[in-house]
Amino acid sequence: MMKRRLFAAGAAVSLLAGLVACSDGKSAVEGGAAGGGDGEVKSVGLMLQDISNPFFASMQNSLQETAEAEGIQLNVQDGRQDLSVQSSQIDTFIQQGVDLIIINAVDSEGIGSAVQRAKDAGITVVAVDVDATNADAAVTTDNVLAGTMACTALAEKIGGEGNILILEGTPTTAPRERVEGCEEVLASDFPDITVVGKQATTNDRATGLSVATDLLTANPDVQGIFGMNDPVALGADLALQQAKRDGVVVVGVDGSPEAVEAMTGGDTSLWATPAQDPAGMVDEAYRIGVDIAAGNEPEERVTLLDPSLVTIDTVGEYEGW
Repeated sequence: MMKRRLFAAGAAVSLLAGLVACSDGKSAVEGGAAGGGDGEVKSVGLMLQDISNPFFASMQNSLQETAEAEGIQLNVQDGRQDLSVQSSQIDTFIQQGVDLIIINAVDSEGIGSAVQRAKDAGITVVAVDVDATNADAAVTTDNVLAGTMACTALAEKIGGEGNILILEGTPTTAPRERVEGCEEVLASDFPDITVVGKQATTNDRATGLSVATDLLTANPDVQGIFGMNDPVALGADLALQQAKRDGVVVVGVDGSPEAVEAMTGGDTSLWATPAQDPAGMVDEAYRIGVDIAAGNEPEERVTLLDPSLVTIDTVGEYEGW
């Protein structure tokens, strides 16, 4: 687990650290924030895909701690998995003159024009968890590796042969890269495994349940399911329970508290999840954003953090988020 960092952003100042988790794009700080582009970060806008997802809630909580410790203004916005909402939120941040935007985009390419508007206004933009077109930098898990780890664990658990389903996600880099890693390792190392069904979800448990239910109905001979994140995998687990299907192995990605609870309880088909570090990820994005605002570019535009595999056999040793 990456140690959580607190980074000094300049001389000590007495400022209000405000947090708002809303979706109408209005600032929580009266009178707006300081203007962007002066080399010092005094105000940060954090944009998350879906705050109801515990992964993003962990990011929110971690950055709030940093804001309170360093005396910066923090405005958190829930994108509600809606590109138009996030585009509007960026325009509001531009009007407020924030110094740094940390964005977890709902559409990596679609948000590019809004990101460019923020940069043109002198605001530093760092993508987190998934990349965003035109962002100055990005901090993500190595999602290809996460997909490789998840599907290797799945393939080995089902004995290297059989039929599996892949539950994809929204049009962002992380879900695509996880599926890429999964399919690559299956093709290279497990030629006797066949993907008999693949369909997109909206990254949540509800669509994981509905998509898995439909695919299991259409493909009754299935030995495994790869869900692109833990909520989707847990939705697939519920679909198997409702169908009274035993012997199907499910894997996800995240290392979420809900996945840990399910795996610890034992009454689950969820076998493994490559764990991410959402708090460490957003802290790293903040540090890089502060450095860029001060004129110090990172050596690499994209910073990748390694996941760590958690299985039912090792979950007791996992510290979690």
